Amino acid sequence: MTVEIRADLAREIEERTGQNAFLCYQCVRCTSGCPVTDFFDYTPNEIMRLVQIGDEEAALNAKTPWVCAACLTCSTRCPQGLDIARIMETLTQIALERGIKPKVPEVALFNKVFCADAKIFGRVYELGLMGSMNLLNTVTTGDPKRMFEDMDLGLEMFKKAKINLLPAISRSRPDKVQNIHPTEKQVGYYPGCSLHSMAKEFDHSFRAVAQALGLELVEPKGWTCCGASPAHHLDHYRGVKAPMINLALVEKSGFDQVVAPCAACFNRFRTAVHEARQDLELKARLDKDIGYSYQDSVEIRSISEWLVNKIGVEAIREKATRPLEGLKVVNYYGCLLTRPPQITGHPNPEYPMDLDLVCDALGAESLDWDDKTVCCGGSLAVPAKEVMLKLSQDIVERAQQVGAEAIVVACPLCQSNLDGRQMQMKTLKDRIPIIYVTQLMALAFGLDEKATCFKRNLVDPRPILGKKGFL
Repeated sequence: MTVEIRADLAREIEERTGQNAFLCYQCVRCTSGCPVTDFFDYTPNEIMRLVQIGDEEAALNAKTPWVCAACLTCSTRCPQGLDIARIMETLTQIALERGIKPKVPEVALFNKVFCADAKIFGRVYELGLMGSMNLLNTVTTGDPKRMFEDMDLGLEMFKKAKINLLPAISRSRPDKVQNIHPTEKQVGYYPGCSLHSMAKEFDHSFRAVAQALGLELVEPKGWTCCGASPAHHLDHYRGVKAPMINLALVEKSGFDQVVAPCAACFNRFRTAVHEARQDLELKARLDKDIGYSYQDSVEIRSISEWLVNKIGVEAIREKATRPLEGLKVVNYYGCLLTRPPQITGHPNPEYPMDLDLVCDALGAESLDWDDKTVCCGGSLAVPAKEVMLKLSQDIVERAQQVGAEAIVVACPLCQSNLDGRQMQMKTLKDRIPIIYVTQLMALAFGLDEKATCFKRNLVDPRPILGKKGFL
């Protein structure tokens, strides 16, 4: 059998991304670290080989790029510095452009509906997004049961007031934003769509903690969705432009730093700035389309890094008037707070300690474990739920195995997958609370129930906290 090797696909990918697939020497580190390989038809290194030999038929018809969770483990660990996750998303884009039907149509549909939702309203309307997905999946599959998918979860979220019945409509206009001349006590704050909807407890507790520390979180006027994972999967330029618009709003408002508590928002902000720095043509196009030349004067900070390096561990310890002694927790960072380090700037992307330091300062005991940055399934929760449930249940069970009484998080997507989805993990023996770090801070600071907002968690943490004598 004769195999014809062609470089056309590899060259097209390099033209689009700057990634030279021929640098891959099949060390298999991408595959060995990937949490989703059980759901692939080709492993990541096999996809790279298909690109190298030019087997477009196999590469563009593969399931793997569509199921990729974009956790960036492969891009972080590649010894050649290849952004393999970017190559995966590029393969899906090329496939769609050539009229090749996606091998996981639910993922392609979710990306399209998410971006359309964000374009219409400016911010994601989660109730509308889920309703649209269920309706379209019912029509495309002919299965009427799809119309009622996740109704059990939706009902529980409704009971906890985690679903907005009406959309929030916002329009970004950087040209209309004025410098508010923020004081030293005012902090630039980009909550992202989730903290105004399903993750309200994160927003409320963060604001209360900031106030207790003598600070005020200030949102830029007219902020819109950062695009999250769907935007850059559907259209890479759109995935860069959306966060850059919001950074322009922050900069024009006069802030020299912005805290993005959502890990996806933080990562998209950092990625957009990184790409604009590396590509002057891209920067010029962004400036023209946005109508403002971003000056790159804003420091983009994750909440965990901001708490440790800006607020300080000792300042947090001093505020903890009600230490959480005897509470055993594991700290879960997820994928996007630390990876890849050349984007996030994190010094320890594989074993971070920021949340551990904060929880220890609150008096809790942070247990050692190996799953700090293992992917929970991210945005696959809707279009590929079986993948998310497997990854998230593994994390929950391993936390319980090391003796954790709660899992501490700093990302609304992680919290949603680990908290709300426990009711759908059929083989999970016991449930465990998934608590935002700011909720624990509010508790240790002696703030009231309105500040801790524990009533919104689907797995109620109050029984274990009450048993420990903290409530």
